[in-house]
Amino acid sequence: MNTKVFSTVVCLVGLSAFQLNIAHAALPTAIAQGTSQAQSASFDGVVEAVRQTVMAAQVAGAIVELNVKAGDAVKAGQVLAKIDARAADQSATASQAQVRAARATLDVAAKDFARQKLLFEKQFISRAALDQAEAIYKAAESQVAAQIAQAGAARSQSDFYVLRAPYAGVASEVPVVLGDMAMPGRAIVTIYDPSAMRVTASIPQTVALAATLQQATKVELTGVEPAKKWVVPGKVTVLPTVDPNSHTLQVRLDLPADTRQAIPGMFARAWLPVLGAVGSDGNAVSRVFVPAQAIVRRAEMTGVYVLNAAGKPQLRQVRLGRAGEGVIEVLSGVSAGEPVVTDPQAAARIR
Repeated sequence: MNTKVFSTVVCLVGLSAFQLNIAHAALPTAIAQGTSQAQSASFDGVVEAVRQTVMAAQVAGAIVELNVKAGDAVKAGQVLAKIDARAADQSATASQAQVRAARATLDVAAKDFARQKLLFEKQFISRAALDQAEAIYKAAESQVAAQIAQAGAARSQSDFYVLRAPYAGVASEVPVVLGDMAMPGRAIVTIYDPSAMRVTASIPQTVALAATLQQATKVELTGVEPAKKWVVPGKVTVLPTVDPNSHTLQVRLDLPADTRQAIPGMFARAWLPVLGAVGSDGNAVSRVFVPAQAIVRRAEMTGVYVLNAAGKPQLRQVRLGRAGEGVIEVLSGVSAGEPVVTDPQAAARIR
Protein backbone atom coordinates (compact mmCIF):
# COMPACT_ATOMS: atom_id res chain seq x y z
CA MET A 1 0.00 0.00 0.00
CA ASN A 2 1.16 3.51 -0.71
CA THR A 3 2.78 5.01 2.38
CA LYS A 4 0.82 8.20 2.04
CA VAL A 5 -2.50 6.40 1.71
CA PHE A 6 -1.69 4.11 4.70
CA SER A 7 -0.85 7.10 6.86
CA THR A 8 -4.14 8.73 5.89
CA VAL A 9 -6.13 5.59 6.85
CA VAL A 10 -4.32 5.31 10.18
CA CYS A 11 -5.09 8.93 10.92
CA LEU A 12 -8.78 8.46 10.07
CA VAL A 13 -9.03 5.35 12.26
CA GLY A 14 -7.32 7.13 15.10
CA LEU A 15 -9.60 10.11 14.68
CA SER A 16 -12.70 7.89 14.79
CA ALA A 17 -11.50 6.21 17.98
CA PHE A 18 -10.73 9.60 19.46
CA GLN A 19 -14.22 10.86 18.57
CA LEU A 20 -15.76 7.71 20.06
CA ASN A 21 -13.87 8.21 23.33
CA ILE A 22 -15.02 11.83 23.41
CA ALA A 23 -18.62 10.68 22.84
CA HIS A 24 -18.32 8.14 25.68
CA ALA A 25 -16.88 10.76 27.98
CA ALA A 26 -19.57 13.28 27.04
CA LEU A 27 -22.46 10.96 27.89
CA PRO A 28 -24.33 12.22 30.96
CA THR A 29 -24.60 9.45 33.53
CA ALA A 30 -26.02 8.86 36.96
CA ILE A 31 -25.37 6.15 39.50
CA ALA A 32 -28.25 3.79 40.28
CA GLN A 33 -29.04 4.51 43.90
CA GLY A 34 -29.91 1.77 46.37
CA THR A 35 -31.72 2.44 49.62
CA SER A 36 -33.76 0.55 52.20
CA GLN A 37 -35.26 3.66 53.78
CA ALA A 38 -38.73 5.02 53.27
CA GLN A 39 -39.39 6.50 49.83
CA SER A 40 -42.24 8.53 48.43
CA ALA A 41 -44.74 6.77 46.19
CA SER A 42 -47.67 8.25 44.31
CA PHE A 43 -51.26 7.10 44.60
CA ASP A 44 -54.08 8.26 42.35
CA GLY A 45 -56.66 10.39 44.09
CA VAL A 46 -59.49 12.82 43.44
CA VAL A 47 -60.21 16.30 44.75
CA GLU A 48 -63.34 16.54 46.87
CA ALA A 49 -65.15 19.34 48.64
CA VAL A 50 -65.40 18.91 52.38
CA ARG A 51 -68.67 20.85 52.28
CA GLN A 52 -70.84 20.15 49.25
CA THR A 53 -74.61 20.50 49.40
CA VAL A 54 -77.28 19.43 46.95
CA MET A 55 -80.16 21.87 47.29
CA ALA A 56 -83.32 19.89 46.55
CA ALA A 57 -86.99 20.83 46.49
CA GLN A 58 -89.17 19.87 49.45
CA VAL A 59 -92.45 20.70 47.71
CA ALA A 60 -93.91 20.41 44.23
CA GLY A 61 -94.35 23.38 41.93
CA ALA A 62 -93.04 25.21 38.90
CA ILE A 63 -89.71 27.04 39.18
CA VAL A 64 -90.59 30.71 38.70
CA GLU A 65 -87.23 32.25 39.62
CA LEU A 66 -83.67 30.96 39.11
CA ASN A 67 -80.98 33.38 40.26
CA VAL A 68 -77.84 31.32 39.80
CA LYS A 69 -76.02 29.37 37.11
CA ALA A 70 -73.13 26.92 37.22
CA GLY A 71 -69.90 28.64 38.20
CA ASP A 72 -71.47 31.56 40.05
CA ALA A 73 -70.27 32.54 43.50
CA VAL A 74 -73.04 32.69 46.09
CA LYS A 75 -73.30 34.29 49.51
CA ALA A 76 -74.72 32.77 52.67
CA GLY A 77 -78.49 33.26 52.71
CA GLN A 78 -78.69 34.27 49.05
CA VAL A 79 -81.92 33.29 47.27
CA LEU A 80 -81.00 30.66 44.70
CA ALA A 81 -84.42 29.75 43.32
CA LYS A 82 -88.13 30.20 43.96
CA ILE A 83 -90.97 27.78 43.36
CA ASP A 84 -94.52 28.85 42.58
CA ALA A 85 -95.99 29.41 46.05
CA ARG A 86 -99.36 31.00 45.26
CA ALA A 87 -101.34 28.11 46.75
CA ALA A 88 -99.14 28.11 49.84
CA ASP A 89 -99.51 31.86 50.24
CA GLN A 90 -103.29 31.55 50.05
CA SER A 91 -103.19 28.82 52.66
CA ALA A 92 -101.06 31.00 54.94
CA THR A 93 -103.47 33.91 54.48
CA ALA A 94 -106.42 31.67 55.33
CA SER A 95 -104.64 30.46 58.45
CA GLN A 96 -104.04 34.04 59.59
CA ALA A 97 -107.74 34.81 59.08
CA GLN A 98 -108.66 31.77 61.17
CA VAL A 99 -106.34 33.02 63.92
CA ARG A 100 -108.11 36.39 63.96
CA ALA A 101 -111.53 34.67 64.08
CA ALA A 102 -110.40 32.46 66.96
CA ARG A 103 -109.09 35.51 68.84
CA ALA A 104 -112.46 37.26 68.41
CA THR A 105 -114.26 34.20 69.76
CA LEU A 106 -111.82 34.12 72.67
CA ASP A 107 -112.52 37.77 73.50
CA VAL A 108 -116.28 37.10 73.61
CA ALA A 109 -115.77 33.99 75.76
CA ALA A 110 -113.46 35.88 78.13
CA LYS A 111 -115.97 38.72 78.63
CA ASP A 112 -118.84 36.28 79.14
CA PHE A 113 -116.80 34.29 81.67
CA ALA A 114 -116.04 37.52 83.58
CA ARG A 115 -119.75 38.44 83.71
CA GLN A 116 -120.66 34.93 84.87
CA LYS A 117 -118.14 35.20 87.68
CA LEU A 118 -119.74 38.43 88.90
CA LEU A 119 -123.22 36.91 88.77
CA PHE A 120 -121.99 33.85 90.63
CA GLU A 121 -120.43 36.00 93.35
CA LYS A 122 -123.85 37.69 93.83
CA GLN A 123 -125.47 34.24 93.79
CA PHE A 124 -127.59 35.03 90.76
CA ILE A 125 -126.45 31.88 88.86
CA SER A 126 -125.53 28.39 89.86
CA ARG A 127 -122.09 26.87 90.00
CA ALA A 128 -122.90 24.75 86.96
CA ALA A 129 -123.55 27.84 84.84
CA LEU A 130 -120.18 29.28 85.89
CA ASP A 131 -118.37 26.06 85.06
CA GLN A 132 -119.99 26.01 81.63
CA ALA A 133 -118.85 29.58 80.92
CA GLU A 134 -115.33 28.72 82.07
CA ALA A 135 -115.25 25.65 79.79
CA ILE A 136 -116.31 27.77 76.81
CA TYR A 137 -113.55 30.28 77.60
CA LYS A 138 -110.85 27.61 77.88
CA ALA A 139 -112.03 25.94 74.66
CA ALA A 140 -111.77 29.26 72.83
CA GLU A 141 -108.31 29.78 74.30
CA SER A 142 -107.17 26.35 73.09
CA GLN A 143 -108.68 27.06 69.66
CA VAL A 144 -106.57 30.21 69.38
CA ALA A 145 -103.41 28.26 70.25
CA ALA A 146 -104.26 25.62 67.64
CA GLN A 147 -104.91 28.22 64.95
CA ILE A 148 -101.64 30.00 65.76
CA ALA A 149 -99.74 26.70 65.42
CA GLN A 150 -101.50 25.96 62.15
CA ALA A 151 -100.62 29.42 60.83
CA GLY A 152 -96.98 28.86 61.80
CA ALA A 153 -96.98 25.57 59.91
CA ALA A 154 -98.43 27.33 56.88
CA ARG A 155 -95.70 29.97 57.05
CA SER A 156 -93.04 27.28 57.32
CA GLN A 157 -94.57 25.55 54.33
CA SER A 158 -94.27 28.81 52.42
CA ASP A 159 -90.55 28.97 53.24
CA PHE A 160 -90.06 25.64 51.46
CA TYR A 161 -90.76 27.42 48.18
CA VAL A 162 -87.62 29.55 48.50
CA LEU A 163 -84.14 27.98 48.29
CA ARG A 164 -81.37 29.88 50.06
CA ALA A 165 -77.64 29.16 50.15
CA PRO A 166 -76.67 27.66 53.53
CA TYR A 167 -73.12 29.06 53.28
CA ALA A 168 -70.91 31.07 50.93
CA GLY A 169 -69.58 28.99 48.07
CA VAL A 170 -69.72 28.25 44.36
CA ALA A 171 -72.60 26.77 42.38
CA SER A 172 -71.13 23.70 40.69
CA GLU A 173 -74.26 22.34 39.04
CA VAL A 174 -77.71 23.67 38.12
CA PRO A 175 -79.61 20.81 36.46
CA VAL A 176 -82.88 22.74 36.00
CA VAL A 177 -84.07 25.70 33.96
CA LEU A 178 -86.72 28.32 34.54
CA GLY A 179 -90.18 26.79 34.27
CA ASP A 180 -89.17 23.23 35.16
CA MET A 181 -91.39 21.30 37.55
CA ALA A 182 -89.81 20.89 40.96
CA MET A 183 -90.64 17.72 42.84
CA PRO A 184 -89.76 16.72 46.41
CA GLY A 185 -86.20 15.39 46.38
CA ARG A 186 -85.30 16.72 42.93
CA ALA A 187 -81.93 18.52 42.88
CA ILE A 188 -82.07 22.16 41.86
CA VAL A 189 -78.66 23.62 42.74
CA THR A 190 -75.41 22.03 43.98
CA ILE A 191 -72.98 24.28 45.83
CA TYR A 192 -69.61 23.67 47.48
CA ASP A 193 -67.23 25.61 49.70
CA PRO A 194 -63.96 26.26 47.77
CA SER A 195 -62.09 27.12 50.97
CA ALA A 196 -62.46 23.56 52.32
CA MET A 197 -61.06 21.04 49.83
CA ARG A 198 -59.34 17.70 50.23
CA VAL A 199 -57.78 14.91 48.18
CA THR A 200 -58.99 11.36 48.76
CA ALA A 201 -56.81 8.44 47.67
CA SER A 202 -57.14 4.67 48.07
CA ILE A 203 -54.03 3.02 49.50
CA PRO A 204 -53.34 -0.75 49.39
CA GLN A 205 -53.36 -2.27 52.84
CA THR A 206 -50.04 -3.95 52.07
CA VAL A 207 -48.32 -0.58 51.90
CA ALA A 208 -46.75 0.34 55.23
CA LEU A 209 -47.09 4.07 55.87
CA ALA A 210 -44.16 5.77 57.51
CA ALA A 211 -44.51 7.18 61.00
CA THR A 212 -43.77 10.73 59.77
CA LEU A 213 -46.78 10.72 57.48
CA GLN A 214 -47.84 14.27 58.28
CA GLN A 215 -44.48 15.85 57.48
CA ALA A 216 -43.55 13.73 54.44
CA THR A 217 -46.83 13.91 52.51
CA LYS A 218 -47.41 16.07 49.45
CA VAL A 219 -50.18 16.49 46.91
CA GLU A 220 -49.61 16.89 43.18
CA LEU A 221 -52.38 18.71 41.31
CA THR A 222 -52.32 17.88 37.62
CA GLY A 223 -53.35 20.32 34.94
CA VAL A 224 -52.40 23.48 36.85
CA GLU A 225 -49.49 25.85 36.43
CA PRO A 226 -46.15 24.44 37.66
CA ALA A 227 -45.79 27.04 40.41
CA LYS A 228 -49.01 25.81 42.05
CA LYS A 229 -48.65 22.13 41.22
CA TRP A 230 -47.28 20.93 44.57
CA VAL A 231 -49.29 21.47 47.73
CA VAL A 232 -48.50 20.49 51.31
CA PRO A 233 -51.70 19.27 53.01
CA GLY A 234 -52.67 20.77 56.32
CA LYS A 235 -54.02 17.54 57.78
CA VAL A 236 -53.81 13.86 56.86
CA THR A 237 -56.54 11.46 57.98
CA VAL A 238 -56.39 7.71 57.47
CA LEU A 239 -59.85 6.17 57.73
CA PRO A 240 -59.91 3.24 60.16
CA THR A 241 -61.71 0.83 57.81
CA VAL A 242 -60.53 -1.30 54.87
CA ASP A 243 -62.64 -2.00 51.80
CA PRO A 244 -63.22 -5.79 51.84
CA ASN A 245 -63.48 -5.92 48.04
CA SER A 246 -60.40 -3.95 46.98
CA HIS A 247 -58.44 -4.34 50.27
CA THR A 248 -57.63 -0.65 50.28
CA LEU A 249 -58.04 2.06 52.86
CA GLN A 250 -58.79 5.71 52.24
CA VAL A 251 -56.47 8.58 53.04
CA ARG A 252 -57.84 12.12 53.16
CA LEU A 253 -55.46 15.03 52.73
CA ASP A 254 -56.95 18.43 53.61
CA LEU A 255 -55.73 21.21 51.32
CA PRO A 256 -54.96 24.71 52.59
CA ALA A 257 -57.79 27.24 52.39
CA ASP A 258 -55.98 29.28 49.70
CA THR A 259 -55.77 26.37 47.23
CA ARG A 260 -58.13 27.97 44.75
CA GLN A 261 -56.86 25.96 41.76
CA ALA A 262 -58.39 22.73 43.14
CA ILE A 263 -61.95 21.96 42.07
CA PRO A 264 -64.12 18.92 42.90
CA GLY A 265 -63.54 15.94 40.65
CA MET A 266 -60.02 16.99 39.62
CA PHE A 267 -57.43 14.21 39.32
CA ALA A 268 -54.59 14.46 41.81
CA ARG A 269 -51.73 12.36 43.13
CA ALA A 270 -51.00 11.79 46.78
CA TRP A 271 -47.30 11.31 47.47
CA LEU A 272 -46.93 9.25 50.62
CA PRO A 273 -43.85 7.81 52.31
CA VAL A 274 -43.76 4.00 52.08
CA LEU A 275 -41.34 1.65 53.75
CA GLY A 276 -39.05 -0.64 51.77
CA ALA A 277 -39.75 -4.34 51.36
CA VAL A 278 -38.59 -6.82 53.99
CA GLY A 279 -36.80 -10.03 53.07
CA SER A 280 -37.25 -13.50 54.51
CA ASP A 281 -34.43 -12.85 56.98
CA GLY A 282 -36.29 -9.87 58.41
CA ASN A 283 -33.86 -7.31 57.01
CA ALA A 284 -34.90 -4.49 54.73
CA VAL A 285 -34.41 -5.20 51.02
CA SER A 286 -32.47 -2.52 49.15
CA ARG A 287 -34.48 -0.69 46.51
CA VAL A 288 -32.78 0.61 43.37
CA PHE A 289 -33.76 3.92 41.77
CA VAL A 290 -32.65 5.50 38.48
CA PRO A 291 -33.49 8.91 36.99
CA ALA A 292 -36.76 8.97 35.06
CA GLN A 293 -35.06 10.41 31.96
CA ALA A 294 -32.80 7.33 31.73
CA ILE A 295 -35.71 5.02 30.86
CA VAL A 296 -35.92 3.83 27.25
CA ARG A 297 -39.24 2.55 25.89
CA ARG A 298 -39.29 0.81 22.54
CA ALA A 299 -42.54 -0.94 21.69
CA GLU A 300 -43.03 -3.47 24.49
CA MET A 301 -39.42 -3.27 25.73
CA THR A 302 -38.39 -1.06 28.65
CA GLY A 303 -34.70 -0.62 29.38
CA VAL A 304 -31.81 1.65 30.30
CA TYR A 305 -28.35 2.21 28.87
CA VAL A 306 -25.70 0.98 31.32
CA LEU A 307 -22.01 1.74 30.87
CA ASN A 308 -19.89 -1.44 30.82
CA ALA A 309 -16.31 -1.80 32.06
CA ALA A 310 -14.99 -0.35 28.80
CA GLY A 311 -17.21 2.71 29.14
CA LYS A 312 -19.50 1.70 26.27
CA PRO A 313 -23.28 2.08 26.74
CA GLN A 314 -25.24 -1.16 26.53
CA LEU A 315 -29.03 -1.34 26.42
CA ARG A 316 -30.35 -3.52 29.22
CA GLN A 317 -33.99 -4.54 29.71
CA VAL A 318 -35.42 -3.69 33.12
CA ARG A 319 -38.61 -4.15 35.10
CA LEU A 320 -39.89 -0.98 36.70
CA GLY A 321 -41.68 -0.37 39.98
CA ARG A 322 -43.22 2.77 41.45
CA ALA A 323 -42.35 6.23 40.17
CA GLY A 324 -41.06 8.84 42.55
CA GLU A 325 -40.14 12.51 42.22
CA GLY A 326 -37.86 12.41 39.18
CA VAL A 327 -36.83 8.81 39.80
CA ILE A 328 -38.25 5.36 39.05
CA GLU A 329 -37.69 2.19 41.01
CA VAL A 330 -36.02 -0.65 39.10
CA LEU A 331 -37.13 -4.06 40.31
CA SER A 332 -34.71 -6.04 38.14
CA GLY A 333 -32.06 -5.45 35.47
CA VAL A 334 -29.87 -2.88 37.22
CA SER A 335 -27.90 -3.14 40.43
CA ALA A 336 -27.14 -0.36 42.86
CA GLY A 337 -23.95 1.48 41.97
CA GLU A 338 -24.06 0.85 38.22
CA PRO A 339 -23.74 3.94 35.98
CA VAL A 340 -26.76 4.55 33.73
CA VAL A 341 -26.93 7.01 30.85
CA THR A 342 -29.44 9.81 31.39
CA ASP A 343 -29.48 10.73 27.67
CA PRO A 344 -30.69 7.56 25.87
CA GLN A 345 -30.76 9.24 22.46
CA ALA A 346 -27.07 10.13 22.66
CA ALA A 347 -26.23 6.61 23.81
CA ALA A 348 -28.20 5.10 20.92
CA ARG A 349 -26.03 6.96 18.39
CA ILE A 350 -22.87 5.26 19.63
CA ARG A 351 -22.04 1.95 17.97
